[in-house]
Amino acid sequence: MKNIYKHGISMVLLVPVGWIILFASTVFGLTADEIMERADRIRNPGESYYVLAQITSIRPDAEERVEQYEVFVKGRDKTAVRTIYPKMQRGRNLLMRGYDLWFYLPKIRKPVRISLQQRLLGQVSNGDIVRADFSGDYKASILRTEVIDGLEYYVLDLLARNRRVTYNRIWYWVNKNNHRPLKAEFYTLSDKLLKTCHFTEYKFIAGDYRPVKMVIEDNLLIGHKSILEYLKIERRNFPDKIFNKNYLDKL
Repeated sequence: MKNIYKHGISMVLLVPVGWIILFASTVFGLTADEIMERADRIRNPGESYYVLAQITSIRPDAEERVEQYEVFVKGRDKTAVRTIYPKMQRGRNLLMRGYDLWFYLPKIRKPVRISLQQRLLGQVSNGDIVRADFSGDYKASILRTEVIDGLEYYVLDLLARNRRVTYNRIWYWVNKNNHRPLKAEFYTLSDKLLKTCHFTEYKFIAGDYRPVKMVIEDNLLIGHKSILEYLKIERRNFPDKIFNKNYLDKL
């Protein structure tokens, strides 16, 4: 029996590190990438859908700011955003195709190329609105599991596949049983914690329970936070023409 234990330990020690990582990613029956994809499907209802979104920006030294947007999504790489509130900002629209993002301002009358990392309002970046799926942009691995309020969560480490995405690294807490996201921590290229997002207020909408409220806290500016709310989510089909930068003035 001692020899069996001895040989067993030796066999474990001889397993390559890469195999151990692979085992850790599949020990629960799903790979880390599959868990991330399932969480994406909880957050987003499908290949083509409409969202009415509201952002409330909160700062300790200023009044709250509220803006509303209509978001049109088709596939993983096409998103158009129309500003509808406040009225004075109507006509300010966004278009994403792949990793390319354009901003249209009526006064300029010509789409301007901008980055996913630029802020839309408060702690919400352009990329948070136009590119909501993590699956296409990040490679996931399982760091550990944690028990929070009696529920078990995977803690995923999402590493950017390229530098054109909004964040270099994300730590992502996903419920082990139903794959609902709990929170995400967003990191810079230097691995500094930039902001933390809490997914709250799950409601049955567009065929599943989805988080309709996200509280995004700035980890660099104390007291600064934004609340991103989905006031409406519907599955819809859209014509390709609205995802053309020359259509931004007609959106």
